[in-house]
Amino acid sequence: MMVVQKMWMVRAEKGGRLFDQFKEDGIVALGLPIGSIEKLTTRQEISALIHTHMPSWSTGKVSIWAGMLHRFQNEICIGDGVVTYNPASRRYAVGQIISNCEFNPVLIPEDPLVRKVKWLGEVTRDDLLVATKNSLGAISTLFKLPVEAVEDIERALSGKQLAEKLVDVDEQASEEEEILKDIESKSIEFIKDRVNRLDWEEMQELVAGLLRAMGYKTRISPAGPDRGKDIIASPDGFGFENPRIVVEVKHRSKTAMGAQEIRSFLGGRHKDDKGLYVSTGGFSKDAYYEAERGNIPLTLMNLNDLVEAIVEWYEQMDVETQRLVPLRKMYWPV
Repeated sequence: MMVVQKMWMVRAEKGGRLFDQFKEDGIVALGLPIGSIEKLTTRQEISALIHTHMPSWSTGKVSIWAGMLHRFQNEICIGDGVVTYNPASRRYAVGQIISNCEFNPVLIPEDPLVRKVKWLGEVTRDDLLVATKNSLGAISTLFKLPVEAVEDIERALSGKQLAEKLVDVDEQASEEEEILKDIESKSIEFIKDRVNRLDWEEMQELVAGLLRAMGYKTRISPAGPDRGKDIIASPDGFGFENPRIVVEVKHRSKTAMGAQEIRSFLGGRHKDDKGLYVSTGGFSKDAYYEAERGNIPLTLMNLNDLVEAIVEWYEQMDVETQRLVPLRKMYWPV
């Protein structure tokens, strides 16, 4: 039985395209068409080389690849465990690193950094715990596995079956549900990051698009003094028919709106108006109190509220609004 201190996932390209070659040649490979990095010992040096060859790449993408190349060359050690995945057969090949990093642009030109591997066997995805499957599902091309996942893979490789209590359907379903909640929470935060990067005019367009998705027609106030109304939403689009929703949009991510701002907004409203105040910086406690005692119904919408509404109504939004915050649907088994 293999017992290792560290184990790494090295993906065999998209769709496991290189899985069979990894197995047949006894290797794992990674790289970019930037030449040898053998003499580069820091991530900064590797980043500089990547930027020279890939000037159009963003700083974030350069940083991610510099980290992976640095780990592959300098952090993986002889004797470490390694896994790679074939999504077609749902099998993981498990092996042990037996060489230092070599630059070999002939074997796999697009992945010229190579490490030799002694492949020890394969395990199926069904052999593994839900938590291990979740760890192995990370999207990175190269990453180190947590200790619990390493132990589970070694157990599966040795042929030992899961204890009956660990494969209980209800328990696994519960673990999957927790993973889904984690993914949903992260996705909301990433959407909030994207929304926060919009400028003020785009934020107005986003809020107006959300209201249109909910069935209203909208009119956005021109730039300049708006007397506390950035958007008018109503059934007819002119504000003649009720409900007439008056919307104020404040896009100041580091500034919470207080009671004074709410009083100012309420002061210009007609008795039949409904109010919506959107603030990406949130609201103070006093602002919520002021809204509750206002002379018209008023909803305060912070960034989290806005993003949750966007997710709920996204498919009903027009294309122009969706382009402001492009989202991709994800399916999850139930």
